[in-house]
Amino acid sequence: MDNIQSYIKDHKDRFLNELIELLKIPSISADSAYKTDVLKTADAVKTSLEKAGCDRVEICKTDGYPIVYGEKIIDKNLPTVLVYGHYDVQPPDPLNLWNSPPFEPVIKKTDLHPEGAIFARGACDDKGQMYMHVKAMEFMTSTNQLPCNVKFMIEGEEEVGSSNLAIFVKNNQEKLKNDVILISDTGMIAKDVPSITTGLRGLSYVEVEVTGPNRDLHSGLYGGAVANPINVLTKMIASLHDENNHITIPGFYDKVEELSKDERAEMAKAPFNLENYKKALDIEAVYGETGYTTNERNSIRPTLDVNGIWGGYTGEGAKTVIASKAYAKISMRLVPHQDWVEITELFKKHFESIAPKGVTVKVTPHHGGQGYVTPIDSIGYQAASKAYQDTFGKTPIPQRSGGSIPIVALFEQELKSKTILMGFGLDSDAIHSPNEHFGVFNYLKGIETIPLFYKYFTELSK
Repeated sequence: MDNIQSYIKDHKDRFLNELIELLKIPSISADSAYKTDVLKTADAVKTSLEKAGCDRVEICKTDGYPIVYGEKIIDKNLPTVLVYGHYDVQPPDPLNLWNSPPFEPVIKKTDLHPEGAIFARGACDDKGQMYMHVKAMEFMTSTNQLPCNVKFMIEGEEEVGSSNLAIFVKNNQEKLKNDVILISDTGMIAKDVPSITTGLRGLSYVEVEVTGPNRDLHSGLYGGAVANPINVLTKMIASLHDENNHITIPGFYDKVEELSKDERAEMAKAPFNLENYKKALDIEAVYGETGYTTNERNSIRPTLDVNGIWGGYTGEGAKTVIASKAYAKISMRLVPHQDWVEITELFKKHFESIAPKGVTVKVTPHHGGQGYVTPIDSIGYQAASKAYQDTFGKTPIPQRSGGSIPIVALFEQELKSKTILMGFGLDSDAIHSPNEHFGVFNYLKGIETIPLFYKYFTELSK
């Protein structure tokens, strides 16, 4: 691609300012109080795609938040790249842990990012990474260097399970027809070590409710005489792991693929410093399933974690009460071949079976998705690898991610095409956490690298 670095240099300030304006909108899909803001963000994405050179852009209504679709078809005989991203963001809570307001983006220098990083909710996940594709599109169209057809599908419900996206994809297969799907909603190993995500974990997310007495009780008059739902819930949750941090749900591991020693050895070649990892998280020791390394635990092994737990009195001061109910939200990250529907049912059956007499248990599934593995011998992977080699001067390392993008498996099932995961975020970007950020270097490097993927994918497709 000619003049891409000079183009980015000339438009750097505008690229940053446009992203900052997008990050100011609190597009929190999980909270209906922000509905107007989510819809406002969809409009902003539509406008940005139009300005980037798409010939056709539309806001497609769903039963939830809309999907922004855009396209530029230059020759039906050329390959078509479908770009997926999302414009919704996670809730920013807890607000008191942010060093600056989550929807008042600021660029601050850090030890890792001396050139600056954008601090805001959604900076990396996924507004910043999604917007790299919009600006890459702008470069290719404004310099007349778009080598193939491109389609965009940007949704507003990724953070709440993408249930309406699944319906949209099934009902619009011809509109979404493509040769490869390109997503930047993942990360790379380090700022100077590019990587391509070749595997994603699946997800099962449930909420549990434990009910004891028919009302809150005085803990002095009733304590020790009736089951306390909070006490019971914590014991039940604790029993879900054994002394080796192995999940105790019967049948949970039946379809888990055990990677060979050779495959694990290849994974171990990725740069990783355990002491730096612990230091970055301010922890004295790592924790997890016995027999696996940290990088294996968070990528090729399934997990079960409590994401929230509540019940009883949590206000200021004291209230001596035995709560009638206790609740928890639990997520299970799954590896390829584990079916999230099947795992959800296994969890429900087991959790109900371990409840002691004196309480009742309700398990409510929320959402989930299947895991995914993409082959490294595909044209799409090769094109991405060549693009990274050009911009980083290094061959990217294939890496399995611990995260989940449930719709990737759906894309392959419905659209019959492979997905390439070109992420530019870092583990330290604090996605889903207070002080989320995205390095200016990473943002601009993504804009520089993405057009090269189009170039090489088109050449390799001939």
